[in-house]
Amino acid sequence: MKVYLTVFILLIFNAFLNATNINYEVSMSEPHTHYFEVKMIIIDHQKEYIDIQMPVWAPGSYLVREFAKSVDEVSATFNKKKLTVEKINKNTWRIFSDKAKEVVVSYNVYAFEMSVRTSFLDASHGYFNGTSMFMFVDELRNQPSKITIYPYKDWKKVSTALPKTADKGFVYSATNYDILVDAPFEIGNHQTFEFTAAGVLHTVAMYGEGNYNIEQLKTDMAKIVEACTNVFGENPNKNYLFIIHNLTVGSGGLEHLNSTTLQVNRWTYNESGYKGFLSLVAHEYFHLWNVKRVRPKELGPFDYNNENYTSLLWVMEGFTSYYDELLLLRAGFYTEDELLRKFNSSINYVENQPGNKVQSVAHSSFDAWIKSYRPTENSSNTTISYYSKGGIVANMLDLMIINQTKNAKNLDDVMKYLYQEYYKKQNRGFTAKEMQQAIEKVSGLKLDDFFEKYINGTQTFDYETVFAYAGMEVVTLSEKSLSFGASLSGNKVRNIKRNTMAYDGGINVNDEILAINGHRFDDNFAEIIEDKKPGDVLEVLISRDNLIQTLKISIKESEFIRYVLTTPKEKNSIYKKWMKAN
Repeated sequence: MKVYLTVFILLIFNAFLNATNINYEVSMSEPHTHYFEVKMIIIDHQKEYIDIQMPVWAPGSYLVREFAKSVDEVSATFNKKKLTVEKINKNTWRIFSDKAKEVVVSYNVYAFEMSVRTSFLDASHGYFNGTSMFMFVDELRNQPSKITIYPYKDWKKVSTALPKTADKGFVYSATNYDILVDAPFEIGNHQTFEFTAAGVLHTVAMYGEGNYNIEQLKTDMAKIVEACTNVFGENPNKNYLFIIHNLTVGSGGLEHLNSTTLQVNRWTYNESGYKGFLSLVAHEYFHLWNVKRVRPKELGPFDYNNENYTSLLWVMEGFTSYYDELLLLRAGFYTEDELLRKFNSSINYVENQPGNKVQSVAHSSFDAWIKSYRPTENSSNTTISYYSKGGIVANMLDLMIINQTKNAKNLDDVMKYLYQEYYKKQNRGFTAKEMQQAIEKVSGLKLDDFFEKYINGTQTFDYETVFAYAGMEVVTLSEKSLSFGASLSGNKVRNIKRNTMAYDGGINVNDEILAINGHRFDDNFAEIIEDKKPGDVLEVLISRDNLIQTLKISIKESEFIRYVLTTPKEKNSIYKKWMKAN
């Protein structure tokens, strides 16, 4: 029996050794040119031809970005003999390998887009996301790979969440392609520091100067980590990496399984901006559970060639937006009044967006690929953010669950259930129906009507009833004003709000307003209408495509609904559970 077992183990080991591997090498010999030089070594595939593909998008950012547009000079060799390479579609190259045992593919990637979703290389540092750097062979995506980084000659550091596999040099491993491209790299001479929280070692890679205080960041980021971990009851990581870029203009954050990239204004670590930074930390760290492990079934394994549609981004991003504020209270950074002001502001933003009555939050999620990430001058009239609206959904459900269960449970328990049931037990994503069932199971609520009205429909939440559970009053104020209804840049119209005098009067985006009632317009509409009343007519002289014309526009009032949340004088048990729950 022992002999057979030994033979079996040897066969498995030999099969592993002989399995096809794809290894990568990344160089940057001339960083000022913004080109990464990539080698892709395909071992023991041995087919007549190999199709290699470049992803079209980056998970976590729902837009087809066409990363192949930055790929140049694709070539392939076997034993230094050149192989024929043909491009067969927008992101696929066919290599006629003639069953070669080892094929070396070489290509360059132009990297000069400084965002958390893309790649960047200049004389000061290199940064890349794997989806914009590494090609793949579809049938080999589950194979392991080795990644070797050759930094520019003066650069000493490489930071990534992938495990290092060599004592010398910068060599890393990934168990499959999904893991490979889910770990961004920071390369250069950046500053690094560490802290431990929730039993996990966290490394922070800081690029760029800023007014940050490392000791304060260690303390405060640890508090955020602990607060996030408390929601789920455990932290699945052994190590975690924050890559932080301190820039003139930040672009937010992007989540990964064991890391995140944050890009912020370099002077954000002061009194006015610091809590916003901590909220971003909380948002992206919460994602290591919510979307990376707790996920819709459509978001993994990924299709890197096409859009991956889901109607559940209101959970993935909306719930995370709710928690990135709530957790700052739990971690001691917000007061209760500050938190309520945040929630109040979100409600007023959503309810006064015309698109809130046009697009449901489920449809907003599904159409992220063509609408949310491709806004137009008319987007505010036809769309709503699944971040903001989803955050309000989370707020409503949290209070409803606490009330229904008589303080026994809250939204944390739903997140725990999803994590335990679908990630740990079933190792899969969930459907929209299963999401509803999870909330119902935890809370005892029946939510068919709620989902029909507020998730798949566009009805206004019953704020008065739900906030009353926490002893809070919601005052609804209807405010009317003689608002023109157009946003201007100088005298040029940039967008127009539906059902306003500009909208009804025929003003177009890109019109240049020259004069009103015979007086030169100087971007001060309030002065022009201060003595006017509804029904009065304005003669508006405009330039449209350099043709001068006059529009007669009737003055009308625009209505703004303002919701005011009041802090309860006596804080009942539901309010206390909501504010302080763990």
